[in-house]
Amino acid sequence: MKTEKAVFAAGCFWGVEELIRALPGVLQTEVGYCGGAAETALYNKVKTGSTGHAEALEVVFASEKISFETLLQNFFKLHDPTTLNQQGNDLGTQYRSVIFYQDAAQKETAEKVKAEVEASGKWKKTIVTAIVPAQPFYSAEDYHQDYLQKNPNGYTCHYWR
Repeated sequence: MKTEKAVFAAGCFWGVEELIRALPGVLQTEVGYCGGAAETALYNKVKTGSTGHAEALEVVFASEKISFETLLQNFFKLHDPTTLNQQGNDLGTQYRSVIFYQDAAQKETAEKVKAEVEASGKWKKTIVTAIVPAQPFYSAEDYHQDYLQKNPNGYTCHYWR
């Protein structure tokens, strides 16, 4: 089975993980931090916005069961890609919308899907999702992993739109 990795950020990672993990072909998810300047990332610093990291999700998927394109189509459905540095009540650069592409093919696909979503007219405002090269991914602390599985009534601002 051929596997690939995707990393993206769409606000608080708990809700993003919960929705993505249920997609057929998704083999593994891990919440963490990506896109910052600091050499390490810990929640107590990331939550202040001072490290430059975004709360992100790393996804390992079976590419013959779910394509990167399909993952991105779902990514754009589970959050509001028009709000800069915000999802729901969560404000700050750590909640920005970002696709961290792993290679040239992912970059091309990300740009294509973003353009299709923009052209669809579904969103009345401009899509602000950044498309940037993969950067170091730092796993979040254990209590953040599978958070909504462990806390079914926990906070989330993500839902299928």
